[in-house]
Amino acid sequence: MDFLRNVLSTIIGVFLSFMIIFLMFLLFAAIAGSGSQQRVIVKDNSVLKLSFNEPLQDYGGTFSFKKFNYSYVDYNGLNHVLNAIEAAKTDDKIKGISINTLGLSAGMAQIQALRKALIDFKSSGKFIYAYGDIYLQKDYYLATVADSIFLNPVGEINFRGLSSEILYYKDFQEKSGIKAEVVRHGKFKSAVEPYLANEMSDANRLQISELLGSLWSQMLTDMSESRNISVETLNTIADSLGGSTSAKALANKLVDRRIYADEYRKLIQSSSSEDFKYIPVKRYAEYVHGKMATKKDADNIAVIFAQGEIAYGEGSNKKIGQGIMIKAFKEAREDETVKAVVLRVDSPGGSALASDIIWREVQITNEVKPVIVSMGDLAASGGYYIAMGGQKIFAEPTTITGSIGVFGLLPNFQELANRIGINAEQVSTNKQSVGYSPFEPMSSSVYTEIEEGIEETYDIFLQRVADNRNLTKAEVDSIAQGRVWSGFQAKQKGLVDELGGLNDAIEAAAEIAELSDYNTLAFPEYTTDLDDVLSRFNAIPGLKSSQEIIKEEIGAETYEIIQRIKTLSQQKGIQARLPFELKIY
Repeated sequence: MDFLRNVLSTIIGVFLSFMIIFLMFLLFAAIAGSGSQQRVIVKDNSVLKLSFNEPLQDYGGTFSFKKFNYSYVDYNGLNHVLNAIEAAKTDDKIKGISINTLGLSAGMAQIQALRKALIDFKSSGKFIYAYGDIYLQKDYYLATVADSIFLNPVGEINFRGLSSEILYYKDFQEKSGIKAEVVRHGKFKSAVEPYLANEMSDANRLQISELLGSLWSQMLTDMSESRNISVETLNTIADSLGGSTSAKALANKLVDRRIYADEYRKLIQSSSSEDFKYIPVKRYAEYVHGKMATKKDADNIAVIFAQGEIAYGEGSNKKIGQGIMIKAFKEAREDETVKAVVLRVDSPGGSALASDIIWREVQITNEVKPVIVSMGDLAASGGYYIAMGGQKIFAEPTTITGSIGVFGLLPNFQELANRIGINAEQVSTNKQSVGYSPFEPMSSSVYTEIEEGIEETYDIFLQRVADNRNLTKAEVDSIAQGRVWSGFQAKQKGLVDELGGLNDAIEAAAEIAELSDYNTLAFPEYTTDLDDVLSRFNAIPGLKSSQEIIKEEIGAETYEIIQRIKTLSQQKGIQARLPFELKIY
């Protein structure tokens, strides 16, 4: 019996080994196939399709997987999308653009950048159409740039104005026994307000109201010009929910026709004169990147992308770490072909220490080569901090910026520990040896220690801004206090120099460096792991990353909440961060 059991175990073991080897073979075959840069073919009479199925980032990224000596480029970043739209303008194979978005996950500044590129594309005489079963507010904002907007006959447009919701946890803390110990500077530094109160403060309500008002005003101005509807009329339509049915949307001139998807395809067919084929913007961006011949004798402008929260450490494509940034700036400084640098910032901030280290690296580079800054959707707190070292700062009118202030937040479990019978005892050699314990109330000496650090950091922040923006410290303090501004407001306050996008910053860098013929080089290169590599190969059935599996099981919204909690728990040291989780609807 034991003999048969051993034989059966051996057979099963061999079978499983062969299965693992076979799956690994498929994986390496997929990697080799992808790594060979298979050429994207663009057929005649193609229509570029703008449809975003994942959050739009500024920088898709270049990734290297050291273990297998494998590297790849993600072409889903705003930088590649803008290049694709620009190339399509003069590509005879591209007859027009179709915008098909639902639930567009992009910032207002990113949408403004897309709209500018599409407006420029229209000068070619080629068509831009937009179709949707439903238009959410950001979808519609992008769609208004089209020559014509089409809506499903039973669809709707969620056009109602902007709003933001913030959750407050004071009562929850008292009931759960989990408390957040808070030290902050700045009456508008309200990232920690939800832990201190059950209601929104007047200062916080004021800044959010004015910020939303400024963003909404920019959106209305853009949509008014594109749709030839006055701002006053658009506000009336929003107040009366004038897009809540397709009939209302048509009557209010928010759309041009109500048709079904098959009719929309026939309409494009008639505009193209013959059979056409959609090409997704990500694929076309890859095609454009492959076709772009790097001018060997030309000079270069390095574009360094800083996107995500700022955290002390190496960093990744999701977090800005001083390790990655230092390496990118060092490469740009030491590369003799690089004549200027553009720093593209899209960050709500984070670690004050990491922000200061990166700021110093920007300043060092600026002493060698001109550094121009382009601020994307977010350049708040630490994000603005790292931007200050540049010679000139560009922002979109809808860029969320400023938030000059700092805070410290420490979790405390004393009440919860008492309820469940846990008692913490400490033994120490000196009076201050213990420092802060999450199982004891914060002592006055610990509070004073943290407060002194925050006050010093805030004072340094103010001085940095004053020195870099040619303002007095008092002038900076009056517009600081952790308050956020739109890019339009920030220019009025002297926090930015020009309103414009990434291309405007690159052109300014070329002008300062006196370049007429140049390439752009994107930095940094990220290292990646097996999970990220696996996520690229949807062609292999059942091959999914751990993150994808978790998202499917618990849902995307729950996964996002967990990620926020994880981020909060990983915050170390004094934070220079956006003063609240701002999600605009």
